[in-house]
Amino acid sequence: MDKNNKTVVVGMSGGVDSSVAAYLLKKQGYKVVGLFMQNWQNEPGEICTSEIDFKDASSVCDSLEIPLHRANFSDEYWDRVFKDFLKEHEKGRTPNPDILCNREIKFKSFLDYALKIGADFIATGHYASIVEKNNRTFLARSKDLKKDQTYFLHEVSEGDFKKTLFPLSDISKDDVRKIANDIGLSTAKKKDSVGICFIGERNLQDFLGRFINFKPGNIKDEEGNIIGTHKGSILYTEGQRQGLMIGGVKGKQELPWYVYKKDITNNELYVCQGVNNENLMSDIIELDSLHRINDIHINLPFKCMVQVRHLQEPIGAHIDLKDNVYTINFEKPVRAAAPGQSAVIYDDNICIGGGIISKSY
Repeated sequence: MDKNNKTVVVGMSGGVDSSVAAYLLKKQGYKVVGLFMQNWQNEPGEICTSEIDFKDASSVCDSLEIPLHRANFSDEYWDRVFKDFLKEHEKGRTPNPDILCNREIKFKSFLDYALKIGADFIATGHYASIVEKNNRTFLARSKDLKKDQTYFLHEVSEGDFKKTLFPLSDISKDDVRKIANDIGLSTAKKKDSVGICFIGERNLQDFLGRFINFKPGNIKDEEGNIIGTHKGSILYTEGQRQGLMIGGVKGKQELPWYVYKKDITNNELYVCQGVNNENLMSDIIELDSLHRINDIHINLPFKCMVQVRHLQEPIGAHIDLKDNVYTINFEKPVRAAAPGQSAVIYDDNICIGGGIISKSY
């Protein structure tokens, strides 16, 4: 490939990863163009983190001497990501909007926009890898497994990955920081963003309270005894420890409490003690549906590795289809497989796809 004749549009988030991704592509000889995506419209008077990020992205692009476009995808984000986010919460499930954002915005709206302005490829600062084999394009884990982000990319399809470059696929996070520091990028020491992008530093309950009415209810232990109150059962997720505000309970050990069940109908939370309490563990999960990145036939039952949370150690499992429901049987119990979150399937280091957990038992 003659990289000097190929244009790559890089999603510039204002963070160190996308900054170094753009630098590496330019160093490799590509014509690099930056694109900053505004995916959320803040209310008047709110601190707009996207403006801070845009200034950082602009500074980096100035340093690298590459042009920077700005595109507003907030309407698309609202319609195709945020509405689903709210619906899932109202059902009592715990959605992951970053997964839907990748599918609907970064590898749809962003990709379409980039192609319109002359891109041959798009690129992001994700820690992931593209593998070409037998004229097929596969998503694979990055070299830095501690930062691998294929979990968040499993709903994107092969056709989109054919047009995608991941410059950080073989680089550790420490090396990314070092490169940024060595070439004097303003984002070299910028902290990584955490949590949900459109909420930022705000309290989740306060933010969701604009759109959903919460009602306080009881927190019960394994025997059904009331041991506390919560602010709204849909705010919590299975396996959660933080925010329960349960003090010393008579007759119980001084151990942390964890949510193991939500009764949305009665607005109750059930909690247990011990990080590996059997109530938190599941042997089997069911999926709403199964998205496969590559349209390749899979013989079922299929032996694989499965993650039910980002950066969780993958667990050996078998996936099968019974009565039109995809079922995953784990070789050993998995902790906190929460309905609404995703189970992502791997064959060695290749990401096959995944689906949203509907039930665990």
